[in-house]
Amino acid sequence: MQLELFRTLWGYPGSKAQAYAELKAAGFDGMEARLPLDATERKAFAGFLSAEQLAYICIVFTAYDVLPDQSATPAMHLEDLARKLDLASELQPRFVNVLAGNDRWSLAQQVDFFGGAMDVARRNGLLCSFETHRARSLFNPWVTLDVIRQLPEMRFTSDISHWVVTCERLLDDPADDLSAFVQRVHHIQARVGYDQGPQVPHPAAPEYAAALAFHQSHWEAIWQSQQARGYQVSTMTPEFGPDGYLHHLPFTNVPVADLWSLNRWIGDTERQHFNRIFA
Repeated sequence: MQLELFRTLWGYPGSKAQAYAELKAAGFDGMEARLPLDATERKAFAGFLSAEQLAYICIVFTAYDVLPDQSATPAMHLEDLARKLDLASELQPRFVNVLAGNDRWSLAQQVDFFGGAMDVARRNGLLCSFETHRARSLFNPWVTLDVIRQLPEMRFTSDISHWVVTCERLLDDPADDLSAFVQRVHHIQARVGYDQGPQVPHPAAPEYAAALAFHQSHWEAIWQSQQARGYQVSTMTPEFGPDGYLHHLPFTNVPVADLWSLNRWIGDTERQHFNRIFA
């Protein structure tokens, strides 16, 4: 099995061409970015991806951005997903990473919604990987495991940093059996969270060694599961980002680290980690 690293464009202020040059120089293999909803921007991005022969993971939000519209019903989320998957098809992504649903819905609504979402994906012909994310349906591990029991065919993007914050602890107790989830993870977003936040200031800092070790153990379990499932390629997107995730110094508002440096560090470290296991 091989590990392919994808660069996130979250928080990146430069052009896609510049991001591409930097990711190639860093040994990354592709790009993960939001679906451009503007037709002109989407056409230009499709041309760029084709010209560079660049692997692409498309990010889609249902109703309608990172934080869902609280008045949107499950039916509205499904309509929005169908529309956006039609647009995503124009970009020929490797797969679509979907931030879906709403954390306020009942379990019965969650199960009905994801059953419908998988039907929409099948009709469109795109593989959809549903991301664990706060404010969304998969905001905590216990709801997700309940959904899995009724929809075992679902596939997931694991960003376990969100669950660490939601549960306010590293999920390393013997009672924290996430194996049913691990066995269904398709894609990894690699950000290191801690009990009080979704992003440590720097993953190499010794004070966050326990948090890093927990996340690495989770990622390793996913790789082992993917190999057993016959995966030839595992995809990972180092996803340290801005928007309140990146720590800033008080009063000066100076960021404590450079995002691309953080994501390169995760990429380099996890490629070495992966190679130690599968060498």
